[in-house]
Amino acid sequence: MPKPPNLIQTDWQAVYDSGKDFAAWMKSGESEQNVDALQQFYDSQIISENVQIQLKALTRPIHVVAIAEDWCPDVIRHVPVLQKMSDLSDNLNVRYITREEHPDVFVRFLTNGGEAIPKFIFLSDKFAECGNWGPMPERLKELIARGKACDNVAKAREKIYAAYIADTERVEVVDELIYRIGVAAAETP
Repeated sequence: MPKPPNLIQTDWQAVYDSGKDFAAWMKSGESEQNVDALQQFYDSQIISENVQIQLKALTRPIHVVAIAEDWCPDVIRHVPVLQKMSDLSDNLNVRYITREEHPDVFVRFLTNGGEAIPKFIFLSDKFAECGNWGPMPERLKELIARGKACDNVAKAREKIYAAYIADTERVEVVDELIYRIGVAAAETP
C-alpha cells in the first residue's frame, strides 16, 4: 500500500500572530451593513452563567484562529458567539484571518469539499492544533450533507434557516464551542 503524502506542517503561532484582533477585523470589514449586523449579534449574544464559569476557569491560554469574512451570513451569526466567549475569559484569545491571506491554511478545512466559513481552529497554549469548528453546528452540517445526498440542498437550507430562527441565543453553537475550548484546555488525556 502506498504511503500517504506528508502534509506541510502549519506554523500555527505564525498564522495566529498574522491575524487581526476583533476590533481591527471589524474595521477591515467589506460592508458597513454587515459590520453593523455583526455588532448587533455580538451585543445581543447571551452566554449562560455555567459557560461563563467554564471560561473564567481556564488556567492557560487557548488560541483560536478564525477564518472569517464579513460578507458571509454564517460568519455574521457565529463569529459574535466566539468573540463574546473570548471577551469573557482572559485565557481565550482569537485572531481573524481571511481565506485570501492564508489559502494554504483554509484548504485544510474545507467542508464536504466546499469553501464554507467561518472556520475556527482551536490551539493549545503551545499552539498545537486541537480541533476545529464551522461553518455551522454539526447537526446543521449534516442536514447539508443529507441535502446533497438526495439532491435537495434547498430543502436542507430551509431547515437550517428554521433552526436558526428557533435558536436565537445560538445555544447549540455555544455548546459546541465550549466543548472544543475544553479539549484545547485539557491538562490530561
